[in-house]
Amino acid sequence: MPLLDHLGITVEDLPHAISQFHPVMDALGFTRDDAENSVAWQRDGETELIIFPAREAGTGPHRHGEVGWQHLAFAVESRAEVDRLHAIALDAGWTAVRDPKLYPRFNDRYYASFVEDDSGIRIEFMHNPPRVNPAG
Repeated sequence: MPLLDHLGITVEDLPHAISQFHPVMDALGFTRDDAENSVAWQRDGETELIIFPAREAGTGPHRHGEVGWQHLAFAVESRAEVDRLHAIALDAGWTAVRDPKLYPRFNDRYYASFVEDDSGIRIEFMHNPPRVNPAG
């Protein structure tokens, strides 16, 4: 069972956010479930991601670094997968915050990219394989 059951994210324009989120979530292997006033993506054993429209128009976008949401990191199996998902996000209208690269400040294996949607929601695609023990 995942530690978190679901994550809810409020967006300025639900139909537009769906057009940005769906290609990314689909590429991650999540299945889309449309409801009356929200859209959710699920994958067996994983935390569900739900997007909702803002209750009050004109309250966005979220500003990175202010109180609240910081970013959501998706752990993937390879650097190539980070690159692939980054490209899919850009094609879906996300803005590159940081292109895929190594982050030695975390460790010498940490490879990631960051993108942001039109509502100011930031996500990270990251690959951080375990350290290989040379002694075996």
